[in-house]
Parts: sequence; structure tokens; C-alpha cells
Amino acid sequence: MTKSLHSEPYADFLAVLVAARRAKGFTQQAVADRLQKPQSYVAKIEGGERRLDIIEFIALARALEIDPSAMFTDTLRAIDSTI
Repeated sequence: MTKSLHSEPYADFLAVLVAARRAKGFTQQAVADRLQKPQSYVAKIEGGERRLDIIEFIALARALEIDPSAMFTDTLRAIDSTI
């Protein structure tokens, strides 16, 4: 498996993140405010310019008011076909 920000599984992961944010009706700015980060932080994550570590993933899920384990499960489902 490629360790790239541009791999198909990582793109699937990003799609899950973006879909979760949109489903909650949050803007990138709203999520950034909850994380106490600039809007560009969220934009770079969603655009694949910045990779998330597990602690950041948990913080992002919580900022979206989503249980991190549920978001992880959604991510696994999304990437199962590409790994």
C-alpha cells in the first residue's frame, strides 16, 4: 500500500471527513473555531495537503460532534474496497 496523501484509500478517508462535516451543517470555519485553529488547517486536511495523526482525528471527530469510533468505522467501510 502506498504511504501517500494521494492514495485512493486516503482520498476515501477525506471523503468521509468532508461528508461528516457537511452532514452536520458545519463550515470549515466553524470546525476550525471548535478546534481553535485557523480555517486553513481544516482546508488543508480536507484538501489532502495535511495528514492527520490519530490524536488530531479524535479532536476533529469530537469537533464534528461525532463519536471517533463511529467515524473510524465509517472510514473503514469506505476504504475496504480500495485496500
